[in-house]
Amino acid sequence: MQSDQGELRRVDREKEDGLFLDERLEDDPFAELDREPRRRPRPRQRRQRRRGRGEARALLRTDAGRLLVGAVTLLFAATLIGLIALWPPQPHPSTPSQAFGGATLAATVDSASIVPCPGPVASDCRRIQVTPTEGPEAGKRESIDLGPVLSTPNVSAGAHVRVLRVAALPGSTASAQVTYQFVDFDRRSSLLWLAVAFAALVLVLARWRGLLALVGFAASLLIVIRFLIPGILAGTSPLEVSLIGALAAMFTTLVLTSGFGVQTLAAALGIGASLLFATLLGDLWAHIAHLNGLTSELAIVLPQSGIHVSLQGIVIAGMVIGALGVLADMAVTQASAVMALRKANPDLSARALYRGAFAVGRDHLAATINTLVLAYVGAALPLLLILQGTGVGLADALNTQDVAEPIIATLVGSIGLIAAVPLTTGLAALLARRLPPAALPEHLHAH
Repeated sequence: MQSDQGELRRVDREKEDGLFLDERLEDDPFAELDREPRRRPRPRQRRQRRRGRGEARALLRTDAGRLLVGAVTLLFAATLIGLIALWPPQPHPSTPSQAFGGATLAATVDSASIVPCPGPVASDCRRIQVTPTEGPEAGKRESIDLGPVLSTPNVSAGAHVRVLRVAALPGSTASAQVTYQFVDFDRRSSLLWLAVAFAALVLVLARWRGLLALVGFAASLLIVIRFLIPGILAGTSPLEVSLIGALAAMFTTLVLTSGFGVQTLAAALGIGASLLFATLLGDLWAHIAHLNGLTSELAIVLPQSGIHVSLQGIVIAGMVIGALGVLADMAVTQASAVMALRKANPDLSARALYRGAFAVGRDHLAATINTLVLAYVGAALPLLLILQGTGVGLADALNTQDVAEPIIATLVGSIGLIAAVPLTTGLAALLARRLPPAALPEHLHAH
């Protein structure tokens, strides 16, 4: 009898473990390793699609849900119309510009040496022997003088470099009709392998959602390459192109990573409003602070290439694209926090939901603003080192356009970020309070 009772208790414990396995996995991701699988689970993607359809049906049964869907639909339609209206024309084939010297060729350094520099002043120069691996003279060794040792990179034998094929000056001997010029180290393979390692880590750790994140990243990059940059080069307002491109990237990323749930819709409205606010603020302050973009390399390279665009508009476009990433992360987090509180306690009022989620957003906001500031500081670090090393005063350094531009971009992005927290939180709280529990998402974005 005692053995039968022990066996029954053991069976009950196993049933209980099966019923509450999902709850255990939230606290201990390795809990599943302690039990043998009893049955084959349903594929996660199928469950998520069914939940998504259930959320959408429940959402459309309420006035608040229909209002939310209608507002997001209008924003999406405006973005789609903007993409169609502003889509750049097919560029005409043209002669490649020589603004950056032209197309380069791969080469391998066979040897490197120090030789006396030509001229009356005694100094040392670098000379390398290279063998091009592509082009009409592939396999033929050539000698290249880099210049003084103190102002040229230390290129050693065996290095992979990029060289430029240049014609010799008129009147040169027949044996010197073709020469090569050193351009830079060849970084293409290192960039490729780093990208492959990044993608592999994302897939191994995040699996299905990591794949969707990579697809969203590729789609956003495609929007920048095929829409934003060609649109600016075609003469379209950089402000309009950057705003529409950012909204298109936002919708693509949100749908791929978060689906069509309530938190995605609320985040889309919060991001759209905050992004528009940051765009208008950036445009206003770019005019107030006279950020004309004339100190950048674009002011020299673009006119040489026959391209005439608004350099100030490019500055503003950079602010908009730079602010999108942090705005999207913050808005999704706040909408998810509201939905999690509503699901945990359906009796909370809209005010209580707002207060609870805003407390989460306040802590996240401080860390995100710090991340944004450090990102811009890192980008401007070489210039800051030059200014500090040459004894430029703090007030004069801040007044320099190359320093003032990232400062204003940081402040504009931070102000938009600050606005996104109460806006998205309040919107999500009002909607979540009026939605039935069946319309709330099962999967919640977490930090």
